[in-house]
Amino acid sequence: MPAYVSSTAEPPWFTRPAAVRAWACAPAPTEVRDFHAALSGYAPTPLTELPPVAAELGVGRLFVKDESCRLGLPAFKALGVSWAVHRALAARAARGDATAPVTLVSATDGNHGRAVARTARLLGHRARIFVPRGVHPEAVAAIAAEGAEVSQVAGAYDETVRQAAETAAVPGALLVQDTAWPGYEQIPGWIVEGYSTLCAEVDEQLAAAGAGTPGLIAIPVGVGSLAHAVVTHYRSRPAGPPTALLSVEPTAAPCVLESLIRGEPAGVTTGETIMAGLNCGTPSSIAWPHLRDGLDAAIAIPDAASARAAGDLARFGISSGPCGAASLAGLRAALTGHGADGRRAALNLGPSSTVVLLSTEGSTANPATTAADS
Repeated sequence: MPAYVSSTAEPPWFTRPAAVRAWACAPAPTEVRDFHAALSGYAPTPLTELPPVAAELGVGRLFVKDESCRLGLPAFKALGVSWAVHRALAARAARGDATAPVTLVSATDGNHGRAVARTARLLGHRARIFVPRGVHPEAVAAIAAEGAEVSQVAGAYDETVRQAAETAAVPGALLVQDTAWPGYEQIPGWIVEGYSTLCAEVDEQLAAAGAGTPGLIAIPVGVGSLAHAVVTHYRSRPAGPPTALLSVEPTAAPCVLESLIRGEPAGVTTGETIMAGLNCGTPSSIAWPHLRDGLDAAIAIPDAASARAAGDLARFGISSGPCGAASLAGLRAALTGHGADGRRAALNLGPSSTVVLLSTEGSTANPATTAADS
């Protein structure tokens, strides 16, 4: 049976027994990496080793995948958007719509919408982006600076997605959303495929560092699309030592954690959090089966822990916003404090383990409005 603990002494936590972790899936398409490599400005983002943090947490080696500058933007999202728009426009061309004007429409907590707006501008299309409450004005301004029409919504993220979908239901509009629901799954699936490039880079960079296969990857989670990509990558390997996969969410929006506890997709009422890009109330429909069967554990963290982690990464020269730093905060919560020995054992981590933290955004992506504990 799953184990779940939520108390004043221990963080909100879920883990699955090792005996049920043999699930496998098909890999992402190999042509995704070639597509990205051909884009102007493409280069692998850094994988930076932090020996002091490895020593603090009692693991062998610890690396941070730094997505603070990806294809000219301060977050990883351009990988998924560029591939999905490429596939979607190719499909339109195959239907004879190649010359028709297109407006790319999306809802966003910041980073995804800016990537959609940038992609539209580079390809000569228009963009309309819907933004929920709680997104920093600088993040909204950055989307508008890409030439997009920005519509701010008084509601939370899920309501913003609904409004974007309604707006896109007209000729000449193309919804480019990184969450899926029944009836809208193809483009979100292409976005997930696009994130596979990040995972391929990690493999190559770890091999170059002589670090081998990671013992654990910590993944910040909103609707779960990036985690879906990471699960696909590491659960499609034909052989080799298993990699534990840990999802990290804000305590204000733990939709994947709550879904894992219940054993079915669960919507949650979200609160305020400095981790704006993770402030999502419902898992993506296509991500859920992979998260349910492929994640080893999930944890939720308060804002203060993410703010502390962002400051620590900055001192090591890594620009990381609250969402990106959530991976470090989540790993700390798992490996320290009351009950840490049991959580460490559940993740099969020891003093020789290699850990990778995915820092999904730079500090300029979604500037924090507060460092208060959520």
